[in-house]
Amino acid sequence: MPAAMVFRRSSWIVAAAFAAVSAGACGHDSARPSAPVNASSSAAAAAAAPAQIAIPPSDVAPPAAQTGGFDGAKAYDQVAKLVAFGPHPPATDAIHAVQNYIHSQLQSFGCAFDDDDFNAQTGIGNLAMKNIVAKIPGTGQGIILLLTHYDTKRVDNFVGAEDGGSSTGLMLEMARNLCGRPKQANSVWIVFLDGEETQAQFTWVTSDSVYGSRELAARMSVAGDLKRVRAVILADMVGQYGLRILRDSDAPKWLNDTISNTAARLGYQSVFVSQETSTEDDTLPFIERHVPAIDLIDLNDYINLGYWHTAQDTLDKISPRSLAIVGHVILESVNALQLKFP
Repeated sequence: MPAAMVFRRSSWIVAAAFAAVSAGACGHDSARPSAPVNASSSAAAAAAAPAQIAIPPSDVAPPAAQTGGFDGAKAYDQVAKLVAFGPHPPATDAIHAVQNYIHSQLQSFGCAFDDDDFNAQTGIGNLAMKNIVAKIPGTGQGIILLLTHYDTKRVDNFVGAEDGGSSTGLMLEMARNLCGRPKQANSVWIVFLDGEETQAQFTWVTSDSVYGSRELAARMSVAGDLKRVRAVILADMVGQYGLRILRDSDAPKWLNDTISNTAARLGYQSVFVSQETSTEDDTLPFIERHVPAIDLIDLNDYINLGYWHTAQDTLDKISPRSLAIVGHVILESVNALQLKFP
């Protein structure tokens, strides 16, 4: 893939975008480590009511009955509660509060889950991290893996409503839908990943990122579970207004087609579009192990708007309708994969 197509993590695109939006980017530049986050003061009570934000009528979530049972309004409410914790980068009091909240929600949905605690040697030292793995058993040996990261970038006042919050709220609503359903052929694992973001500086560094995903892939490989994975679907930055999900050029054609054909059948061609992009993200450790994986993300538009990795990545940027559409497509794509791998 030509460098011009690599939108998420290449330093040149970040540098260009950063220059364009420097007025809103918290004063950091690509050559210095980002300033420390005062996370201990940001662990707000997640049970608080979401901030009252006027949602345009065109972006209100449709009724869950129209989106396969996936409730975009509930997913939006989850994003609001995650944002209420404030910045929550790895190894902070705030992320520990977020972990407890995810636990409480999974328990309330009747989901069985495991905590995978690990330590990562990052650009700012050794950090304790935690993946949370909800497991919905199937009747066979296959696994469909759904991923999101729940940590936020180590940037002052960055709450990550879109980058981390949108996909995590979506996957919590996915868990509410799937846990307790009758068993299907393949197990579904919904994994909330820690340590996706680069820790030591503003720009993306492959060696200082995707810690949770690397840990998950390694553990599954050692346990013999990786060979059972039929497909990996990662959601990342899926809640913004005017959402456009491009095909993932690093994913196999059949998996791209599964997502695209499902979206077309549901009438969402304007959101899941035919252009392609390539993105370094939490799919990378699985791609490197030749596991079919796809990244559902709209990074490019968020960079162009000037919100990515800034204090402006806030709840008012999130559309309940976008969450409903992506959740509906993932839910129906899981059903399609269950039929493909009986």
